[in-house]
Amino acid sequence: MGDFGDFISDLPQSIIENILTKVPIRDAVRTSILSSKWRYKWSTLTHLLFDDKCASLCTDRKIIETKLTTFINQTLFLHQGPIHMFHLSTNYLQCCVDIDQWLLFLSRNNVKELILELGEGEWFRVPSCLFNCNRLTRLELFRCEFDPPVKFKGFPSLKTLNLQQVLVAPEAIESLISSCPQLESLALSYFDSLALTICAPNLKYLSLEGEFKDIVLGNTPLLVEMNVHMYMTDDIAEHFEHSSSCNFINMLGNVPYLEKLMGHVYFTKYLSIGNGPGIFSITYSHLKRIELTSVSFEDMTEILVVLRLITNSPSLEELQISSSSNTISGIEAPDLDFWEQDGPSDATLQQLKVIRMTEMSGVLHEMKFIEFLLGNSSVLKTMSIAPSAYAVEGRVKMLVELLRYPRASARAEIIFVEATIQGWKNDELVVVSCNCKHVLWFRARLGELSAPVKSPSALKSESVRKRA
Repeated sequence: MGDFGDFISDLPQSIIENILTKVPIRDAVRTSILSSKWRYKWSTLTHLLFDDKCASLCTDRKIIETKLTTFINQTLFLHQGPIHMFHLSTNYLQCCVDIDQWLLFLSRNNVKELILELGEGEWFRVPSCLFNCNRLTRLELFRCEFDPPVKFKGFPSLKTLNLQQVLVAPEAIESLISSCPQLESLALSYFDSLALTICAPNLKYLSLEGEFKDIVLGNTPLLVEMNVHMYMTDDIAEHFEHSSSCNFINMLGNVPYLEKLMGHVYFTKYLSIGNGPGIFSITYSHLKRIELTSVSFEDMTEILVVLRLITNSPSLEELQISSSSNTISGIEAPDLDFWEQDGPSDATLQQLKVIRMTEMSGVLHEMKFIEFLLGNSSVLKTMSIAPSAYAVEGRVKMLVELLRYPRASARAEIIFVEATIQGWKNDELVVVSCNCKHVLWFRARLGELSAPVKSPSALKSESVRKRA
């Protein structure tokens, strides 16, 4: 057999760099001992990711810090050429003075992507040299504190900004966002009592999590995806009580190209503040998916918010709703005439195919909402309903109600996801409607069931089978 030589060493440098980027930086640096050809192959890598694995782990925190800083210092000292991405993820270097020097070095090497993930401990104060990185396209800071200089004019090329547990003045955040004209993705997490106005004409993806007093999307016409977790404190609740502005308009009044909306915890409650029927109407022609959690079906203003979103979204294909209704208080069910007087009477959901309802308690307005969806979704394929763990006694009644609701779609399946019902275990009850009025049968994975349950009229088809 002939000598084929060292093919890997003779590969183009660009291919070798691509290979080295697939392995941890510590292993990439170790390739320098393979041969003289490999001594500096790693030194031109443009993407550097440092984490705690770069140092040999031991029980002595001080030793780990020393080894980690030494390794990073040596790597940057021997590095040649530009560094496009610098990613530091560690639980040991929160207040390491070396980080300031690394950031200064990066600011002089035209870094494009900078990610600092610092663990629990003291907050790292970002040095002013960071704001000299004019070529940044991506900036992610975790557990940091920063205060932009007065003369800071923004990052002209920044497209992604992610701030989590960052200490910064509210006005500084707004100024930073508005001074990044190319910003496309924005994520802010764990902010307390923040009143935020966002002006970002090229923004496409928005993720917010925290205790927000106000959120105003002042100039975000290209937004396509929004994910918001709203938390509540006593101060914020008091602020809402005295608020006169319409939160629905402030947040969703200028997002005509929205395709995906996810709202959690107090999101629908927030949107209902200052809200009322007929105040504002906007068509979300591109909105295809809506996911809302902790919707209170005891609050008629929240129900109006949900109905407004659904009926004003003609392209809606997927809907997911999680309820937070109280079974006991829901029994009283005020505003019984709401659905006849204020509910949408001529709504047609012509594209809605999939509906998921979770944490359902079976209270009146929940069931009315489900009835509305079934009766107006002409192409619906599946509706899955998962009852709340606390709604034990009302599950059979809920199922009976579902069976009698008319359906606009002849092919709609109702999947009743049930943990236990009358002795069944891990049940998945599927109600299929072949004829909107009469033909029904069950397909179920059951613990025990000897015969199918028949509809009042003759069944065209009967099928009861066990699923593995």
